[in-house]
Amino acid sequence: MKQQAPLTITGGRLVLPDGVTSGALRLVDGRIEALGDVSPQDGDEVVDAAGQLVAPGLVDLGVFAVDKPAFHFGGITRAALMPDKSPILDLPSRVQYVAYSGKPDFWVHPLAAATRGLEGRELAELALMQQAGARGVATGRGWIADSGVMLRLLQYAAMLGLVVVSHAEDAGITGNAVASAGEMATRLGLPSAPAEAEALAVARDIALAEMSGARLHFRQVTTRAAVDLVRAAKARGANVTAGVTPAHFMLSDLATAEFRTFARLSPPLRCEDDRQAVVAAIGDGTIDVIASGHDPRGPEDKRLPFADAEPGMAGAETLLAMVLTLVRDGVISMERAFDLTARTPAQLLGVAAGELAEGYEADIALIDPEKPWIVDSRKMEASAGNTPFDRQPTQGRVTALFKGGVKVG
Repeated sequence: MKQQAPLTITGGRLVLPDGVTSGALRLVDGRIEALGDVSPQDGDEVVDAAGQLVAPGLVDLGVFAVDKPAFHFGGITRAALMPDKSPILDLPSRVQYVAYSGKPDFWVHPLAAATRGLEGRELAELALMQQAGARGVATGRGWIADSGVMLRLLQYAAMLGLVVVSHAEDAGITGNAVASAGEMATRLGLPSAPAEAEALAVARDIALAEMSGARLHFRQVTTRAAVDLVRAAKARGANVTAGVTPAHFMLSDLATAEFRTFARLSPPLRCEDDRQAVVAAIGDGTIDVIASGHDPRGPEDKRLPFADAEPGMAGAETLLAMVLTLVRDGVISMERAFDLTARTPAQLLGVAAGELAEGYEADIALIDPEKPWIVDSRKMEASAGNTPFDRQPTQGRVTALFKGGVKVG
C-alpha cells in the first residue's frame, strides 16, 4: 500500500507540539512534505477537514493484541505489542513475524521479551531481537523479582539503546490478589494486596535504572506513592518515564462494586485518592504516556466470578475519547493530549511518527473532538467488548484516518 498521489488536507486545525493552529498539510510519498500555510498543487488529492482537528495518528504503547478494526476506529496507526503472546516473543523469528503482521495499513512495533519465556530468570537474546525489529524490551505482565537479573537487563538494554518497559507490582506481595486492599475489597470479600506493592517495585527499578543509565518506562503507574517516586526521580535527572491507561484516571475501585469483571484489571483499580493523584500527575507532566492497554477478552475469560476472571480491557476504541475528557476538564491542553498518546510513545520507540512535522510519516487522523457517542460493548470493533466504560456517554471521534498518506478509516 503506497500513496499514489500527493494529498493536501485543508481547512483544519493542526495539532502541533506547541499548540493548535489553523493550516493545511501536504502529504507526499507517505511522508509529511509541508504544513502550515500550504496550498494544494496541480494533481493533488484534496481533503477538506472542515474545521476538524488534524492530528498525528496515535501510537499505542503496550498492547496485548493486534486488533486492526479497533485501532483504526480509535485513530491508532501503530502500536507497541507486549511480548505476552503465544508463543512468547523471546526469539528473533517471532519478533520478525510480528513486526510485519500489521502492514501495510497498520504498523506493529514488537517489544521483545526481557527474559526467556518471561520467567524472570535468564535474559533473552535482545540484540538479535532488536535486529529482527524489536523497538523495546518488556517484562510482560509480570515483574522481574531477581534484582540481579533486572540490573543486567537494564545494562544490556542501555548498551543497545532500547527502552525497558516494566510492569510495576511486587509479585511477592500481590500473590493472587485481584483487588487493591481497602474498604471495597473487604466489602466484596476479594483477595487483595496493598497498593504499596506498586511503590516497592517502582522504587527498586528506579534505583537500578539510575545505576545502569538505562531508559526505563513504567507501563502503568497507578498509586500516589509510586507517582511521587517517579516525580522525585525525574527531579534528580533519572531517565525514567511513566504511563497509565484511561481506566486508572477515570475509575476508582468503586467500579468493582457489583463484581463487574470488565473492571477486573492489572494493576487493579485503586482508591479515589490514588485516582486523583494520577490525574494530577498527568497534569503536571509526571506521567508521560497514556496508552489503551488493549487486551480484548471474550466471555470465556470474563463471564466468571470476579476472582476467577482474567484481567484486561478492550481499550483501543475509547482511548482518544477518554483522554479528551482531560482536555475538557482543563487538566491538560489539546497539544499535550497528543504528546501523551502519540509524540512521546513514538520517541520512546524511536520512530519518526506521532507528530506533525516535515519528513515524518504521514500517519494522520481527522478528529471531531465534540462528536457525541455512547460506548457499547456489544457494538465494538474489537474482537471482544470488555470495556469498563460500557454504556458511558462520551465525546470525540475519528472521522478519517490515513496511514502513510493512504486512507484506511
